[in-house]
Amino acid sequence: MFVDRHDAGTRLAERLRGFAGAENVVVVGLPRGGVPVAFEVARVLGAPLDVIIVRKLGVPFQPEVGFGALGEGGVRVIDRDIVWRANLTQEEMTMVEELERAELLRRGRRLRGDRAPVDLAGRTVIVVDDGIATGGTARAACQVARARGASRVVLAVPVGAPETIESLRKVADEVVCLQTPEFFYAIGAWYRDFSQTTDDQVVELLRRAGASGDEREENTREADPPEPDGEVRMEAGGVRLPGRLVVPQNAAGVVVFVHGSGSSRHSPRNRYVASTLNRAGLATLLFDLLTPEEEFDRGNVFDIGLLAGRLVQVTDRLGDRPEVAGIPVGYFGASTGAAAALWAAAEPGCEVAAVVSRGGRPDLAGPRLPAVRAATLLIVGGRDEAVIDLNRAAQGQLRCENLLQIVPDATHLFEEPGTLETVAVLARDWFADHFGPSMN
Repeated sequence: MFVDRHDAGTRLAERLRGFAGAENVVVVGLPRGGVPVAFEVARVLGAPLDVIIVRKLGVPFQPEVGFGALGEGGVRVIDRDIVWRANLTQEEMTMVEELERAELLRRGRRLRGDRAPVDLAGRTVIVVDDGIATGGTARAACQVARARGASRVVLAVPVGAPETIESLRKVADEVVCLQTPEFFYAIGAWYRDFSQTTDDQVVELLRRAGASGDEREENTREADPPEPDGEVRMEAGGVRLPGRLVVPQNAAGVVVFVHGSGSSRHSPRNRYVASTLNRAGLATLLFDLLTPEEEFDRGNVFDIGLLAGRLVQVTDRLGDRPEVAGIPVGYFGASTGAAAALWAAAEPGCEVAAVVSRGGRPDLAGPRLPAVRAATLLIVGGRDEAVIDLNRAAQGQLRCENLLQIVPDATHLFEEPGTLETVAVLARDWFADHFGPSMN
């Protein structure tokens, strides 16, 4: 397991040291998650860093199947075999290409600004991503790099599905992958911190990579993330639950994260939202509602009474900690954790100022909903239709201040570009409005 993308990039760079110092090497990262990995590779190798922006051309009625790819500089790669098998017309292909070309140009301007793409002609191009599952984007990136004139294409990733990695050897001259676990599951499962990378972070990494010599080293030191406040143990229900408490200076409130699977501190989405709240001056507690042994029993995940009871006890003990004593408390719940948060907020004597639910199941709080006093924000993806209906039904039972926010084009896990950022901003602003005027 990798700590985060920077750790993965450092370790990947060690495997690529043979390219260090070569004048014709350029490192390109796949935005967004591949860029922090590529940044460390480029830093160790002393090579220029750029992004390689590609757009897969999906078959209209089966978009996960790509009939080609577009790259910057007018690069167009078409798989004639897929075109023939899918019986695509020129009109269908043109419609898809126009949409993807517009997005390609927009992404290039957003990430690179006025800078021109690094010339790949005649160079060894190391294509870097944070991991590979199906390999569609990585395959397209290698093809685009080749079409832009690369003399040699090296695909480098920290982790990948074994069969996919093997198949990519057909499009790259060399494939470097640190780990190919037999039971791959998902890229994020191999990182402790798989928080979503933002466009702003990509822009900043590209800027830092463009700095030279001492300036680059100075910027690297300044941008290193602060050490965490430390691990904590919260007692509840006769068990000691591990957690992570981060308290910015002069924190205006503390938000307790409640995750449906029982483990909140390792959820990459929770960690991303928490980092946004920390930057806004809010303390956060991410902790595990269930022990690892308890999580194996799926019944515990849906035992809302058990989860809510532990949350109430943890909230009480949190108030005894001097670093957060006396400041407002809020809950951020996901999945069944949202029901637990609302259930706890309805308990007599549980003083919670605000609750935010992300893709949650507030309906599972059932008859407790009318007793909730905390201002409640329900956030649901626009393409998560079943959960939208459940949230609307739950909203009808709430008697407190409440609001339902639907994030357009987002699915249940908010994996689409920009959707999790929207969730984080909505949550930040909701807590800001209900924690009092002292918050920035």
